[in-house]
Amino acid sequence: MSAMEKNDKIKEVVKQKYGDIVLLNQQSSCCSSSCCSADGRSIMSEDYRTFDGYIAEADMGLGCGLPTQFANIQKGNTVLDLGSGAGNDCFVARAEVGESGRVIGIDFTPAMVAKARDNAKKRGFHNVEFREGDIENLPVESNSMDVVISNCVLNLLPAKDRIFHEIYRVLKPGGHFCISDIVLKGALPRELSIAVEMYVGCVAGAIPEDDYIAEISKAKFQEIEVVSRKRIEIPDAILLKYMDHDSLTAFKSGGSGIFSITVKAKKQQV
Repeated sequence: MSAMEKNDKIKEVVKQKYGDIVLLNQQSSCCSSSCCSADGRSIMSEDYRTFDGYIAEADMGLGCGLPTQFANIQKGNTVLDLGSGAGNDCFVARAEVGESGRVIGIDFTPAMVAKARDNAKKRGFHNVEFREGDIENLPVESNSMDVVISNCVLNLLPAKDRIFHEIYRVLKPGGHFCISDIVLKGALPRELSIAVEMYVGCVAGAIPEDDYIAEISKAKFQEIEVVSRKRIEIPDAILLKYMDHDSLTAFKSGGSGIFSITVKAKKQQV
């Protein structure tokens, strides 16, 4: 199987799984829908309930951080959310840009886009738009966005280099992004990294943090800063689905780890 074929296969698995979340009407995360929960409790998602613009119906617990908290979104900004799901981060961003601003969400799962559009329509939001599209080839004009945000999405997909170059393309000169994502310290055990389902569990698609930052740098971003970092503790009961007790002990004692980070970076001002 070629790298392109593998990439396409992973994306189809992710698309199907996230579509299932909507169709089953689960108010839950990728973590609880596949492999990253214990007893129905998410171990990655953050609490948005105190944020202006929060809509419970749009919060499926799919995130691993709070990118809008650090994104420095201003009134009148145009904001792009990658992997917008049912619209949670978009609606929080809308409260920050105000009526004079605009928010666009991109998601490649038709059921998620439909859910987000329905959430916006119910509330009469006219400055929030949801588009079906691939974040490796964004249906967005170049140099048109003030801010790009994303929450626990890029780690699901292998072609991170293409994604960061696309983010750079669509940002205005001087614009910036703020992204929450899953990264690694050390390497995941082979038993985890080869499990395709883990891509929907926000883990197996993750790469080492140094490599992640390097991809941002290669896309020509400046002022790269990790503004938040949190260790993700996956319960033994979940890990034992993918490895035996000896492998688990070696993994936990080997210094490797899984982290949620929120990172910011800026496109050069011309």
